[in-house]
Amino acid sequence: MGRDNKTRVSEFLLLGLPIKPQQQGLFYILFLSMYLTTLFGNLLIILLIRLDSRLRTPMYFFLSHLAFTDICISSITTPKMLVNMQTGSQVISYSGCISQMYLFLFSTDLDSFLLTAMAYDRYVAICHPLHYATVMSQELCILLVVGSWILSCANSLTHTLLLVRLPFCADNTIVHYFCDLAALLKLSCSDISLNELLIFTVGVAVITLPLICVLVSYIHILATVLKIPSVKGICKALSTCGSHLSVVSLFYGTIIGQYFFPSSSTSNIKDIIFSMMYTVVTPMLNPFIYSLRNRDINGALKKVLRRGMFSCPS
Repeated sequence: MGRDNKTRVSEFLLLGLPIKPQQQGLFYILFLSMYLTTLFGNLLIILLIRLDSRLRTPMYFFLSHLAFTDICISSITTPKMLVNMQTGSQVISYSGCISQMYLFLFSTDLDSFLLTAMAYDRYVAICHPLHYATVMSQELCILLVVGSWILSCANSLTHTLLLVRLPFCADNTIVHYFCDLAALLKLSCSDISLNELLIFTVGVAVITLPLICVLVSYIHILATVLKIPSVKGICKALSTCGSHLSVVSLFYGTIIGQYFFPSSSTSNIKDIIFSMMYTVVTPMLNPFIYSLRNRDINGALKKVLRRGMFSCPS
């Protein structure tokens, strides 16, 4: 009987965005433009780091992985949303929904770990500049990235395995534009206390602890910067971590706003708005944040444009 309950739902219905039918076309163009901008901007960052030898440093190594993760986060949710808006269909298969949820959890966790690794890189660069080359070795950078992938995979896989054991009986309507874990748990007709416990405990490990590490890194950075005698030196030190701090504020600020603000009768709309921030808006803004005031990125872009063609170095 338990098996029959689990297979009772073969598909879900995604209600999508709370917008009027006559506004669908306008929002479709808007989100398509934002998605294409996300793809172009982040792919450009990855390509510039690959082409310019001056960008082959730990900071840009992490940035290239962050850009790839931003592409994944946006691509996991936005194309399906755009297809549904264009066709008017709300259907997503059970396997497709579970896969989307797993990939989304994996990508957001990876984003969190990568931002933490980048904060550590900035800490070493500013607080221990003489030991930077020794500490931030290629081996350590690869270890941090591989560790981030493994931890993200383990966390998202655990959530997924616990979710697929739950029966979904009658209601299969997801009040969201993608298969969010919290939205799926609301549809289960069995006890979800173990799932909620895992969300709380693992959430501390995946979100809270990395955020604490980032804050501690910047406290040390600030303390070191304040000891610099010249204003020019302070500005130079802060400019090296200003972009990262902006991205951290966007990422964690959105998560804190979604999960720590009090719920209300409009909580579903609130969840959708905050989800739009870190699935559509933040991945689109990150390339601009890292490139507008980054001399190395701007220099690499000008160098590539002067060549008149994109070609890999020999």
